[in-house]
Amino acid sequence: MCVTCGCSDNSEVTLTNPQTGTHEHILADGTVISHSHHDHEHEHPHHPAEIHAQIHGNILQVEQNLLAKNNLLAAQNRGWLKGRKTVALNLVSSPGSGKTTLLTRTIADLKSAIPISVIEGDQATANDAQKISETGCQVIQINTGTGCHLEASMVERGLIELDPPMNSLVMIENVGNLVCPALFDLGENAKVVILSVTEGEDKPIKYPYMFHASQVMILTKIDLLPYVNFNLDRCLDYAYQVNPNLKVFQVSATTGEGLDAWYSWLKSLV
Repeated sequence: MCVTCGCSDNSEVTLTNPQTGTHEHILADGTVISHSHHDHEHEHPHHPAEIHAQIHGNILQVEQNLLAKNNLLAAQNRGWLKGRKTVALNLVSSPGSGKTTLLTRTIADLKSAIPISVIEGDQATANDAQKISETGCQVIQINTGTGCHLEASMVERGLIELDPPMNSLVMIENVGNLVCPALFDLGENAKVVILSVTEGEDKPIKYPYMFHASQVMILTKIDLLPYVNFNLDRCLDYAYQVNPNLKVFQVSATTGEGLDAWYSWLKSLV
């Protein structure tokens, strides 16, 4: 991973296709090892590269180099997607905001209108990818191990495996974290930050970098507003203080309230 956000350099990224059962292990030095548990089990090496920067200046240089490399790969991803006339959205939030629930509801409701495929990011398990796969949507699971965010190189591998169709939408569900994903461009057309009413209205000013880096904010679980201590007007005021240009949707994936506006915006992208 990286020293920028304190992720362990010893983590190993795993990319899983739940439809085929194939796995790719991406080591920190870029080595890719592919295998399928459906076919056979075999040993594969675990020898990720280690960074031994002891001097602050060296660490800073590593951070700058890593972000520069990520930005280059993100630009390549963006060009690849543009060539396919495909739009990618980077969904970011704290854990438990309702990202996956909103995503599965969106896919189910729009499957006849927009071709949607998903890159699912989590530190471990393919649970969310399995839920998404049950909608009939093509999905690739990326497990980051100790890493706390997706990077452009991971998304590059995911896009190759996913092979989204022309004129389609790719939803990238990032690892649940409102800090580090703000720094890492994946090649998306827009970051969509998701905040639930159960989290507290001050999230936009507690995590301003993420809300400033995002183009869209979705306020989820609004059906719970009568039952939680959440000041909606204050939350929106905080969000616009950080980013006056935020496009905001207020939705409930449970009742369907507000989803029509969200869906209309998605349709306008493709």
